[in-house]
Amino acid sequence: MDLDQLAQTAAAMVQPGKGILAADESSGTIKKRFDAIGVESTADNRRDYRELLFRSTDAMRNSISGVILYDETIRQVAKDGTPLVKLIEQAGAVPGIKVDLGTKPLPFCPGETITEGLDGLRERLTEYRGLGARFAKWRAVIDISEGIPTWAAVKANAHALARYAALCQEQDVVPIVEPEVLMDGAHDIDRCATVTEFVLKTVFQELYEQRVVLEGMVLKPNMVIAGKKSPRQASVEEVAEKTMLVLKRCVPAAVPGIAFLSGGQSDEEATAHLDAMNRIGGVPWRLTFSYGRALQAAPQKAWSGKPENVEAAQRAFTHRARMNGLATMGQWKRQLEEAVG
Repeated sequence: MDLDQLAQTAAAMVQPGKGILAADESSGTIKKRFDAIGVESTADNRRDYRELLFRSTDAMRNSISGVILYDETIRQVAKDGTPLVKLIEQAGAVPGIKVDLGTKPLPFCPGETITEGLDGLRERLTEYRGLGARFAKWRAVIDISEGIPTWAAVKANAHALARYAALCQEQDVVPIVEPEVLMDGAHDIDRCATVTEFVLKTVFQELYEQRVVLEGMVLKPNMVIAGKKSPRQASVEEVAEKTMLVLKRCVPAAVPGIAFLSGGQSDEEATAHLDAMNRIGGVPWRLTFSYGRALQAAPQKAWSGKPENVEAAQRAFTHRARMNGLATMGQWKRQLEEAVG
């Protein structure tokens, strides 16, 4: 393990003014997104769409620090024969790869899941490193409902995350550790805070036990937010304050950065919450983004599978990336107010 290299890569992933593009949708997930805009999910269409993102020069150079890829994408080449990984590197961003194999029901824990993919991971990481990946991602999913999450589910997922992270560092690949507490339920923000704190404390205990070096990783958590079905939705300020409180209680200062997932929030909500947290400040880690839908919904709609819409899609992507880049420095709300006033 080359700790200096891991630390340098992790620092590059969370540098001020930039964040991570999550372009690692599985074939099934991106098909749903393409169905919504009337585009057939073929390998060429998936390639063309992601290529237009990676060739969005202003966004990639100024607002994107890294890109999480899917197994298919890391192997694809652009229309001119350039590997997509090279397009990302040429823009100054770090290529990464999703390595988990998705979730399956956790035995004897109704309504809960475990993320699979540890078998053969060392060999897959070696291959991905050869293909250009310098970081990886593994997502654990924790639901909130009556009687869940259970200790069994939280412990099992935290242990898998830690084992994955250790295997990554062994291969000089920075692990993104992603324990996502879902926002799909009817729980209020306080319930989310309690569960998120429980999950994060368990994850960091497991990371310690697996000897993961914190300076060489990036945390990708959910924000502390009320469930979508909750009758009381919290304000931007409350989300920011409660998220920061939980993180201060759980995340060691040695972690270089926290790249939040959007978790189904709207584009504007995800940006506003990140901005509010950075305006609070006073924390030892960089606070940035690792967004999928919150960066891609607008460009996907603008593109709609038509070559003549590529420039419009790139403008939409550049705008969303820039807004989130401003939010990483706590400057988004101020710029918005200046533009209006």
